[in-house]
Amino acid sequence: MFQAIASHWSTLILLLSLAMAAVGIVHAIMTKEDVRAATGWVGVMLLSPFLGAIIYAIAGINRIRRATISAMRPSAGSADEGHNRDVAVEALIEAQFGQRFVGLKTLGDRVARRPLTSGNTIAVLETGDEAYTAMCRAIDSAQKSVLLETYIFDNDAVGQMFVQSLSAAVERGVAVRVLIDAVGVRYSVPSILKQLREANVAVDLFNGNIVMGLRLPYANLRTHRKVLVIDATVAFTGGMNIRKGFSAEFAGSDSSRDTHFEVTGPVVVDLFSVAAEDWRFASNEALKGDAWQVERTTPPPGQPMLVRAVATGPDAANETNHKLLMGAFSVARKSIRIMSPYFLPDRELISALTTAGARGVQIDIVVPAVNNLFLVDRAMTAQFDQVLKHYCRVWRHEGPFDHSKLMAIDGAWAYVGSSNLDARSLRLNFEIDMEVLDANFARAIEARIDAAIASAKPVTLEMLRARAFVIRVLDRLLWLGSPYL
Repeated sequence: MFQAIASHWSTLILLLSLAMAAVGIVHAIMTKEDVRAATGWVGVMLLSPFLGAIIYAIAGINRIRRATISAMRPSAGSADEGHNRDVAVEALIEAQFGQRFVGLKTLGDRVARRPLTSGNTIAVLETGDEAYTAMCRAIDSAQKSVLLETYIFDNDAVGQMFVQSLSAAVERGVAVRVLIDAVGVRYSVPSILKQLREANVAVDLFNGNIVMGLRLPYANLRTHRKVLVIDATVAFTGGMNIRKGFSAEFAGSDSSRDTHFEVTGPVVVDLFSVAAEDWRFASNEALKGDAWQVERTTPPPGQPMLVRAVATGPDAANETNHKLLMGAFSVARKSIRIMSPYFLPDRELISALTTAGARGVQIDIVVPAVNNLFLVDRAMTAQFDQVLKHYCRVWRHEGPFDHSKLMAIDGAWAYVGSSNLDARSLRLNFEIDMEVLDANFARAIEARIDAAIASAKPVTLEMLRARAFVIRVLDRLLWLGSPYL
């Protein structure tokens, strides 16, 4: 037998390669919903059956299946109660904002899994110093529990502030859980993990499994969420990582900017639920007991500030943010204002934006003049012409790099959080955003974007075409890799 194998080893390897490629191709065409992704993977496995099948097995299959913490999900009450509440909220929306936003609420109900709740409050934290001070103060005042999930938690001066507050909370008997992404934790060397563990802080990594030096089988899937929940009553979320580069106190006047939010009201329960699901996925611990007891209050629907927590990621919530943004662009009548550090939307979102522009909607897209990711910046530049040719305006704002992810439509609806407008945030990362239907809040977001436009320079087609041909070709080559940047 061994002699037969030795004499026919090349044929056996060929047959094995073809069998592996056949299995991978069938899996790709039966499970991928994006024809471009399916076609790409099929092509890889046809060109290199053995190696292509291995690459597909590592990076092409989404194995994430997460247990829902049903005991921690807020009770929706009886069917009649839920129906009556929705009718009341929809009547309020129609009276204040019009029927088109009732339709947008229905879309959110169907794709986001979490309700649009009334009676919330949101405070805008416009600098890192303001956000970090408020977050540490909230941790210092915690009585029962602290749940923190973040993409980056650097081992620097700001990170030390949080370690001190978290350690003091543990010493007071507060239940503390910290979840950091396995990629983000390595932004600083050595990482913050040792100090957190020495302080007896329960900490874990999201997708931190190591096999033969590789993070398998979730090599490309990360939590980009930033959520801090104190006593299940107050939450902080937005775009702010934990690092000194966003603090003027430690990084000086040229520190990067971002926008974070302090939240109270019923939506806090949903933000907690999202972070608790992630903690259970990473640690296999369900957050139960008195310290983690949560209750959703249901204020009368006439109270202002309608907010929905929108969780998205490559699991059951795949492309939730993408679907909601498509719906939001379709209801816009006057204006769409977008601020994002990384603007690389797919063809569907570009079509939705340019269609809105063709309807007469004023569309402003604000990106940094100088980006912290050079390759992303070049790929963005290569794509600007697709929106500039179709009634959209693009602005590059001067000054320190701004990491904020902000959107406002018609001075009524806003979308803020951790999602960038790029392939990673829209399809690969686990993100958390807030949909806010409130005129005062939407106008505050518009004012934040308008302030950036005031110090910005417009990008024009003439400017793009005036660049050297070699530079334009290079940018387009980088743009081809934009889904993986």
